[in-house]
Amino acid sequence: MTVPVLVEAGWGGVVQMPWSITWTDISDRVDMIQGVTIARGASDELSETQPGTCSMTLDNQDGALTPGNPNSPYSPWVRRNCPIRVSQVVMPTRSGAAPWPVAQLGDDFDDGVVDPVLWPGSYGGVSEVGGKARVPLVPGSSASYQSARQWTLAGSQIAVKVAKLPTANGSSAAAARFMVNSTTSGTRIGFTYNPLTGTLRCVSEVGFSDGAGVTLTYSGIDHLWLRLRETAGTLVWETSGDGWDWTVRRSLATPAWVTSQQVVVDFPASRTGGTADYAEWDLLGAVVRPRFWGVVNEWPVTWNGLQSSVSISATDLFKWLNKQPPLRSMLGMEVLTRDTLAGIYSFIEAYYPLSEQAGSAAAGSVAGFARTGALAVTQVSSGGALEFGTDGVPETGETAVTMTPASSSAGRYLVADVGPEFAADSTTWSPHYQIWFKTSTPGRVLLGIHDPSLDHQTILALNGSGVLVVESTENGPPLSVTTTTTPNLADGVWHHLVYDQAHKRVYVDGAAYGGSLLAWGAADYRTLYVGGYRGGRLFEGQIAQLSIHMATGPLGALYAQTYDAITGFAGESADWRVERLARYAGLFSVTVLGSTHDAMASQGPGGTGVVARLREVEATESGKLYAERDYYGIAYQSRDLRYNPSPADEVFTIAYADLETSSVELADDDQKLCNDVEATRPGGATQRVQAAQSVLAFGVYPESMNLLKTSDLSVLDAAMWRVMRYANPAPELREVPIEAATMPQYLSILDADISSYFTVYDLPPQAPASELRVTVEGYTETTKEGSHLIQFRTSESSRDSVWVLDDPVYSQLDYTTRLAY
Repeated sequence: MTVPVLVEAGWGGVVQMPWSITWTDISDRVDMIQGVTIARGASDELSETQPGTCSMTLDNQDGALTPGNPNSPYSPWVRRNCPIRVSQVVMPTRSGAAPWPVAQLGDDFDDGVVDPVLWPGSYGGVSEVGGKARVPLVPGSSASYQSARQWTLAGSQIAVKVAKLPTANGSSAAAARFMVNSTTSGTRIGFTYNPLTGTLRCVSEVGFSDGAGVTLTYSGIDHLWLRLRETAGTLVWETSGDGWDWTVRRSLATPAWVTSQQVVVDFPASRTGGTADYAEWDLLGAVVRPRFWGVVNEWPVTWNGLQSSVSISATDLFKWLNKQPPLRSMLGMEVLTRDTLAGIYSFIEAYYPLSEQAGSAAAGSVAGFARTGALAVTQVSSGGALEFGTDGVPETGETAVTMTPASSSAGRYLVADVGPEFAADSTTWSPHYQIWFKTSTPGRVLLGIHDPSLDHQTILALNGSGVLVVESTENGPPLSVTTTTTPNLADGVWHHLVYDQAHKRVYVDGAAYGGSLLAWGAADYRTLYVGGYRGGRLFEGQIAQLSIHMATGPLGALYAQTYDAITGFAGESADWRVERLARYAGLFSVTVLGSTHDAMASQGPGGTGVVARLREVEATESGKLYAERDYYGIAYQSRDLRYNPSPADEVFTIAYADLETSSVELADDDQKLCNDVEATRPGGATQRVQAAQSVLAFGVYPESMNLLKTSDLSVLDAAMWRVMRYANPAPELREVPIEAATMPQYLSILDADISSYFTVYDLPPQAPASELRVTVEGYTETTKEGSHLIQFRTSESSRDSVWVLDDPVYSQLDYTTRLAY
């Protein structure tokens, strides 16, 4: 078994769009004498997970990795924040006698010689070049890497990485294939790439033909790996972008010959004419385990004499998350990001929070476009006032604008020339308006908008009874007035209004009122009024958080959900809160593990970054938050994921003697001891929990907890959980180093991640028990030529044991277990 490392750079890609990154294999540049070092996770279960890091030295003798080198084949993409991913590739070895499962056929093509044992049937000038299997496509001839007939596919699988595919090069026909052949000529299964059409075809051929084959437009991103797999009577064709996450492209009932015959693995290629080139394949039979996904921090070029190298460091997704600017309020972030949930094309055209400082003369849009004009304070007649910096929508921490006119036709309001692009968009798309307001004065206008000729006008106003009316025209005055079914909205409390001009529907405080209104559409809107319209019906009260969205269809119901931000979404479960906060950072890949998720208190006001807010959820829930190691995403584990680990939950077991290290240490100290907790929540009681016996034995070890819970009982539960677990911590293994590459359970060891369990058994006689089960909190690993040392940072698993009625192990409350939280 060999342990090659697969290092790939995403030249020109950006982490925010991982699905669009084309990965380039730079593994042959890695200095495997120094190796690749990766650190991940936390130091212990009470610490936050840290940003994952990766470091390695790359050969730069050709200058390809010198930033700014215009002659680099990667120019101009050798730059900071270049995406990078690292995988451990495990090559199979044969065991037993032939015939062997095809999963045991492996070749990394790195020795420069076509292996005569593995590929005795090869022909046509195939070779190994640069660590790849090269199959030439020469006009009028064919070539192939071809194995002996000593393999079986039934209940097995085989995968290969596409290194290079041929081009048409003027030929009328050409193909490169990855096939498994039966004993009958022309009866075979596999993948066929056609360079003339750029298609990949999943085939099960008889007589070299398959009329039911599945044809895919080839993608160098999605089809980088190909796999054939047979399982329980089903044959499956799969593709992958990373060799780890597979997508089924075709499946059918397993042909009889697959289960009865020994097969040949074949990589044939041919062309009829044109210019010769070649196909290349790599890492046949490899099993891939992702180890790191992140961005390169720097490309420092160094020289030792004339020998040049680049010693890079990279950081996982948390680097990108930590760079994000402080979040606005949850209401503001909903306005800015809710379009991402639409399912149809939509975007935010303008967003005026109206939260400028007192004394401001205008209010600007923060939608991110410089094309929408500011709302300027405009005087009508004389008298009246307009003040920024007054109290805004609850749970936002943001201010609003207060309008106090002298009369309905004398005072101040806000007017903007929204610009030509807004005008064009309002003609092409359907506008949607959101506005928050509070008033006790009916008969006034909230907002209005019109085109330069006044042919198209839309006004949202309250009539004399405080009921919302929509006024509109598409051929000039007079305005058509439609009265909605809302209650009196001039009642002195904050209201949220959404007007969907696609379906002509209104939503107030999250609820729809009536069906489609008799109102006109939009076109060429250019002038926007807030708090009045064309010098009349001046608004008296407060207005805040105005936004205008454009969409291809009706989205009023989606925007109406923003109303729940008035409570900061208090009461939503922790998993939903994590996904919401991730969305605010533009992150949609969130893996939630576990099922216990308490209700969260408000995090409504802005001012802190997304990571800080996510950490508040993590700490409140005794959960775990970390970046994925295989993709652009985060994972969130609830505390119950660790409850009552059993042998079935263990990723692997290992004998103490197999650790091959002299640095195993059993810790018994007061590092984690806690026996006195004072806990509180926003707006809740302060409560104290103490473990009297622990205080008597060890003295007071206090801790304070400020949790985002919604009830005092939940706070008390969390405090009790903390004290019960750590009032008298048992001895534990905190570091477990393993030379993993030498272990027969190597793949299982690679599968261990944060919160995984494993057991070390046959401990020395001085240990408190012959075996100890531990929970992985993090690890540092270094992969070198022929070596893969993983230093696991661990904690005692039994600390997370919880009480279960009548269970033979977990029913002894306060002895082997504790009440669950």
